[in-house]
Amino acid sequence: MDRVLESVKQIVFRVLPHTDADSVFKDLNVVGLLHEFWEQKQAGGSLCGTESLVVYESAPSPSPPFVCYVTLPGGSCFGNFQDCLSKADGRRAAARVALMNSVFNELPSRRITQEFISHSVQEAASKASGCVGDAKNPGTSIGAYCYMLQSNLGKTMLEFQELMTVFQLLHWNGSLKIFRERKCSRQEVVSYYSQHRLDECFRSHMALDWISKEQETPGILSQELQVALRELEEARRAGRELRFYKEKREILSLALSQRHSEGASAE
Repeated sequence: MDRVLESVKQIVFRVLPHTDADSVFKDLNVVGLLHEFWEQKQAGGSLCGTESLVVYESAPSPSPPFVCYVTLPGGSCFGNFQDCLSKADGRRAAARVALMNSVFNELPSRRITQEFISHSVQEAASKASGCVGDAKNPGTSIGAYCYMLQSNLGKTMLEFQELMTVFQLLHWNGSLKIFRERKCSRQEVVSYYSQHRLDECFRSHMALDWISKEQETPGILSQELQVALRELEEARRAGRELRFYKEKREILSLALSQRHSEGASAE
């Protein structure tokens, strides 16, 4: 643990040389520090110049406790895990969680290397009761995961997060099964979505899929949204990465909104 803390201090000193590493996560200006951290990475060529740095979103609420989410370059999302009495406190708390994860993300163990890929594939195969040998076959789920990692060699796990979230959503939505039925190889699917961001168009297409599911199974939208809200709350309280749960909530909310709009128009 001491070696990890020392590594973290070295990272803070390298990226934010004028900052005291011992107090960086307690600093009231943690919002500014987080922005500066990613600004320095952009200046160093680690980020695409057109990529947004840090995006904040406050959950609508007329009274405390207030919840704030912060999305980082690469797609990772974090939120405040404690109760906050003001929106400003929520913003600072979310920034503190995001900064901590940003700094830890700079550790060598968080970078996608061949050794990292080998360990991750073995772990995935163990959890899925699969075979490590499947990694050579992109037609298998283990093979697709290995291919995704290989395609992002050299990146950190936070930089890899958006692509991971896309495939989590495709699996949750049932799209991967449809692609398989249409004889699309996993490698083709990975290659396609590696070039497309998780944007409003992506969410709209998924929302339409869920509207179709609602027509087949009335009530499934509300049911899935309640599950998504519970998962998001549990993950936020635990201080975990939130993008997958947050995207589920937004897609299902969009589908419900469109569904209600269609119903109102028909009346």
